[in-house]
Order: sequence, then structure tokens, then C-alpha cells
Amino acid sequence: MTRLTPGRPAAQLLCLLLLLLTVACSDTAAPDTAAPDTAAPDRTPPGDASPQRNRWRPAPGTTWQWQLQGRVDLGVDAEVFDIDGFENGADTVAALHARGRKVICYLNAGAWEDFRPDRDDYPPQVLGRGNGWPGERWVDIRRLDVLRPILAARVDMCAEKGFDAVEPDLLDGYRNDTGFPLTVGDQLAFNRMVAGLAHRRGLSVGLKNDLDQIPQLVDDFDFAVNEECAEFGECARLAPFTERGKAVFHAEYALNPQEFCDTSRRLDLSSIRKRLDLDAWRRTC
Repeated sequence: MTRLTPGRPAAQLLCLLLLLLTVACSDTAAPDTAAPDTAAPDRTPPGDASPQRNRWRPAPGTTWQWQLQGRVDLGVDAEVFDIDGFENGADTVAALHARGRKVICYLNAGAWEDFRPDRDDYPPQVLGRGNGWPGERWVDIRRLDVLRPILAARVDMCAEKGFDAVEPDLLDGYRNDTGFPLTVGDQLAFNRMVAGLAHRRGLSVGLKNDLDQIPQLVDDFDFAVNEECAEFGECARLAPFTERGKAVFHAEYALNPQEFCDTSRRLDLSSIRKRLDLDAWRRTC
């Protein structure tokens, strides 16, 4: 407790009051001096206060086209186009929107690609074994601190070009020989981080394959993208999406439509047959 000197009570009371005010101001200002949150650089963009409320959510049975090679054929009769985010500009997205189409931005999330403009952003220590595609290597998905800003920049690119959604590829590295000891928990954390990056930018996001983790992730994703569930007898495992009113965009490569369309109609899948190079060619049910 502060003592008052006899003979000067008023002056010392004033000093005491000023001292208490100084301490109170210092306490109020303390939060501004805290260290910045370096673990979450992917902030919601200014002016986008409620991106989740405005997200596009494709319904089961929505027709789609998946083209990752060549100039996009705008005339394909499909409600949704899934196209490469790097190779296509805002003009292509706008042209599809003018035709009443929704547009998904394809990105590789689980692997590094030596042909992308951001290839040098990946430090060597996060690059693993090749994944079977030329110029690609698995990445260490445990390193969220390294991969989050790289993928945030990629999703920003999609948003800036006007895409409606993101298809992040290779979300099942934990089931592959990546060169890293990945666990189920590592994959869940990575996939949810990727979904959050899209949602904070007002974009919907699809779970690519990763059938084993659908029960844990169906509420984190707005739709699913699947390859060859009919060939391997796995399409029923995608039912948690359609049961929640979420589309499953499904493609087969080896089977003809008459071999999978009955299953697709029964499960309300959006199914097409494609070539492996994913050019404009497609066959529908």
C-alpha cells in the first residue's frame, strides 16, 4: 500500500490517482503486445465475414465434366466443370459461369509437382518418394507449418480466379509408400486443414478418394470426388455423402457406362467414364 506524507494529502492523492490510471492503461494495452499467431496465417479475407453461409453445395445427381488436359471444351453439357486451377484463368471460369456452370479448381494437395510455378516454395525436407506420375513426389503432410501457407496461396489463386470450389488431390498419402511414417491421425489433420483453407475463402471443397476416412471427414467436406469405386466394388462406401445431400462426382476409366450406371443411379452418384489423361472426352449414364 502507498503511504501519504503528512502536510501534502491532496497532492499525494492526485499522484496516487495518476499512478493507478497508468497501471490500468498498461493492463488494457497488454493484449496488443502479444506475439503474433504464426500458426494460422490463413485468415478469412476482409469483407468475407460469413463464407460458410454462402458456399455452393452441389446436390447428389448433379452432372459434371472433369477435364485437366487441353483447352476446356465449354460446350460440354454438364452443370459442373472440374478443371486445372493453374492452367486456366479467370476468363475461362467467367465463360463457364456465363453459361450457368459451376467450376471446381483442381489442385494437388498431397504431392509436389516440378512443373508448377510454386515448386521452389517446397523445402527439400518435405519431399518424399515419387507417386508414379512424372515430376511428382509425395509431401510430408505432418509438416502443416510448412504446407499450410503454400496451399493457402494456391487456394487464394482459385478464389481470385472466381472458382466456386476446390478439388484437392492425393488426400490419402497415409495409405501409400510416401517415404514418411504417416498415420491415420496425420491424414485427418491434413485433410481438415485443407478443407478449412477452402471454407475460410468461401469455397466449397471435395474429399478426393480416401474412402476409409469418410465417416470421420464427411462433415468437413461439401462433396466427394471418386475414381473407380465401381471397378473395385466400393461405391456404397460413399453413401454418407449422398445421405447428407452432398454430391459424389465419380469417374471410371476401364468400365463402360452400362457396367456401372445401374449402381450409380441406385446410389445417386454423378458418374462418367473418362480416359486416364482426362481430356475433354467423356461418356455419361
